[in-house]
Amino acid sequence: MELNEEQQERYFIVVRRSKKGLSRGTIGRGDAETAAGDLVGMVYGGGGSARSSGTVKKQDTYPLTRHQAQLLLFVSPASRRLELLCNVQLFNAICDLAQDDLVVIKHKKDFQPCLVKNLVQIGKKDKPGVLQMLGFELELVDTEHDILSKKTVPLPFFSAADIVQVAPSNLNSREPLRNGIDLGLRRKAVSRINSMPVFKSRNAKKESILINNNGSDSIQAMSHYSLEVGSMAEVLSLNGLTVYGVIRWIGIPEGKKNCWAGLELDNEATTCSDGTFNTKRYFTCTVNKALFVPLNNCKPDRRFVNEIPEPLEPPSVTLLEDLNEDVPPVPEQDVLSHLVGRMRGIQGHFNSCYLDATLFSLFTSSITFNRMFNRSADSEEGISHILRRDIVNRLRRSGFVPAESVMKFRKQLGCKSFATEEKDPEEFITLLLKHVLHIEPLLKIRSHGDLPQDAYTHQIIVEKSQVRAVPSVQQLLEMSFVSSDLKFEEIPSCLIVQMPRFGKKFKMFPKIIPSTELDITDILHCSPRECFLCGHLAEYECVQCLMDHKLQPGKIKQYCFTCNTQIHTHPFRKEHTPHKLTVPDHFPEDAPLQRHQMELFAVLCINTSHYVSFVKYGPNPRSWVFFDSMADRCGDDNNGYNVPVVRSCPEVGDFLSQSEEGMSTADVSQCSELVRRLLCDSYMCLYQRTE
Repeated sequence: MELNEEQQERYFIVVRRSKKGLSRGTIGRGDAETAAGDLVGMVYGGGGSARSSGTVKKQDTYPLTRHQAQLLLFVSPASRRLELLCNVQLFNAICDLAQDDLVVIKHKKDFQPCLVKNLVQIGKKDKPGVLQMLGFELELVDTEHDILSKKTVPLPFFSAADIVQVAPSNLNSREPLRNGIDLGLRRKAVSRINSMPVFKSRNAKKESILINNNGSDSIQAMSHYSLEVGSMAEVLSLNGLTVYGVIRWIGIPEGKKNCWAGLELDNEATTCSDGTFNTKRYFTCTVNKALFVPLNNCKPDRRFVNEIPEPLEPPSVTLLEDLNEDVPPVPEQDVLSHLVGRMRGIQGHFNSCYLDATLFSLFTSSITFNRMFNRSADSEEGISHILRRDIVNRLRRSGFVPAESVMKFRKQLGCKSFATEEKDPEEFITLLLKHVLHIEPLLKIRSHGDLPQDAYTHQIIVEKSQVRAVPSVQQLLEMSFVSSDLKFEEIPSCLIVQMPRFGKKFKMFPKIIPSTELDITDILHCSPRECFLCGHLAEYECVQCLMDHKLQPGKIKQYCFTCNTQIHTHPFRKEHTPHKLTVPDHFPEDAPLQRHQMELFAVLCINTSHYVSFVKYGPNPRSWVFFDSMADRCGDDNNGYNVPVVRSCPEVGDFLSQSEEGMSTADVSQCSELVRRLLCDSYMCLYQRTE
């Protein structure tokens, strides 16, 4: 039996680059296979023409069908091809698109719903050595009136990578566009492929995707999908994007004839309620999270229909194991679309939340820590390579790291307890930086004038009476250093500060304000400092003046020679013993003094042995996300899996933008849930150098 053309042709994409091999994302066709298992064939360049012939190691490639190869060839740059291929569910849906399917594209910096009209061939005529690229002809739909009323707006041809979401038709007559392709009949540089049967258009129904008045359809939908209260569901919203939530109520609301569902969404939306619909309450949830829609518009959340998805073979590992590639942190403008949602971030498993929250905090957005990581992580097969390939690169590329990848990393840490038991984040950070990444200690701290000691984190130790009832991290750090006579030997690139608490339960302070900027000028050794009173170059520091209520208690007191003499002539301060500061040689007395500040980029929090994290992902004050690796669970303890969640929380940025006095006097009970967690459960604050 002869093989058909599709079976005879062996297309591939290069997923790993060897030292002298093809670049990642290159599309090729294997014509033969050597005894060593290498592929011999053609490589395609721009326009689909054969660029060169050569040999590539089979283990450095991933097989493609001709249709997949043609779709990916129209995608540029080549790195985007691999990103699309990693998103298996989306890419498979794109390959099977039919006429009049609804898709969402990213067009002109916005997300737009469109209807698929045609598959188009782009490039030169078919001839030996040429593989024509395939794109899509789409039509915009009007979301403000009826989602199926079309706009006659000319659009460019779109590549598969432009499609970010697919909502396929449910009609029985639906047939993928590619089934009607006859590549040998079209010879134009761009040709529409219309040779498939004409399908029943959903336009004939003249109904909105979110509006259906047929009660029998609702019953049929409920029967087909077996949705009930407590089911996780998804709904295509009027802006063309899918929203996710849990069904909290099912029934016929007042004024309606068919069955509706009330969902509690994963994320807030300004048009949603707190469980009320037309002034009547059907359930209770957080404000702006309750969405009411006809039940037939709900579908089971596709992310949880099956058990934990099996790893791709081979792309789940192969696509991500380029040893020489450093995937940068996710850009600020892409974080919300790339990271936020359910089954996003790092999936928790077996007491791993301490590790998940720490890794997410360190590797999501910190540019400073990323530089240290890229300099330190080895490129050979080792534990740091596993960290880079299976966790950091996955998180930054696809926005999700499965529990299996984390467990593989935990088992390589050299201690069995790290794979099964819950640890403290500071213990893990020291192990990670010292033994995995081989990074020098982040902190050099001088105590009582002795030689500096190295450390990776700093534990704040203060007396409760030394600071006010609701202290800031700035106050706690300064008090900890001054009362223990400590100084930074140099400005750290990263500063990881542990809050004053004992174990996982006892907290010294009910609330702590995370200072968004940390000024360490006054706790640097041999650094010019200004007089507390007059602002000139300081020469003395007095610990006993620290808590003087007439001199702003809790503030470091340092004086020039004149002010030091005057302040200690007071009868109450004659017993003070100010000590002389180390001032840089030949420093002009009237020279301007530079302040040294560090910026907050993450906060680890803990409540009842459960760690979560807040991460600032950009310079905008409102650019904050919340991450919980075990926010939910699907299934039972034996057969289920944890559901990690990443939530956008701009309200955290709004709160931290207030004055320190305003934050310290704020009524926590009136704050949002996430702001309360940040203030009341903070365990560790992570800062990076701003200079």
